[in-house]
Amino acid sequence: MNVAPPRRAALASPAFSPRARQRGMSLLEMLLVIALIGAIGVLTVAALNGGIAGMQLRTASKQVAAQLRYTRSQAIATGRSQKFVIDPAAHTWRAPNGRSGDIPKSVGIVFTGAREVQPRRGEGAILFFPDGASTGGRVKLHAKQAAWNVDVAWLTGEVKLKRGEAPR
Repeated sequence: MNVAPPRRAALASPAFSPRARQRGMSLLEMLLVIALIGAIGVLTVAALNGGIAGMQLRTASKQVAAQLRYTRSQAIATGRSQKFVIDPAAHTWRAPNGRSGDIPKSVGIVFTGAREVQPRRGEGAILFFPDGASTGGRVKLHAKQAAWNVDVAWLTGEVKLKRGEAPR
């Protein structure tokens, strides 16, 4: 009867030699590949969504919408009318309690609202009343081929943010 030695023959085979172990990839190489794929994905998404100008546009739109909501909540909380003011030429806004901010110069601004509450020529304002209602209006922010509308309903004072059409 011919019986092969149990383990020595298996260990001497080419599949278990030191060279066979070097054919795989290390953990560091795998992490590097994953990081590169992630970076390429982020760059691709940024390019498809309008790049830096698109990110600035979305950020500015969300900021204006948040400050309009803040102004409305202050009117309700204090029981006194509160005003949000935007200056398209200077790219600035002002809200109650000393809040103010800038909008990037790369973002265009178009304000539509009641002329009666306009603080100065060229500035726009939306007045919120203690019951939550407002004078209403729209702040349109645009960059390149994209635009966002921040709409304020006059009856309810509700602030909505939605995609708009870029001015031509």
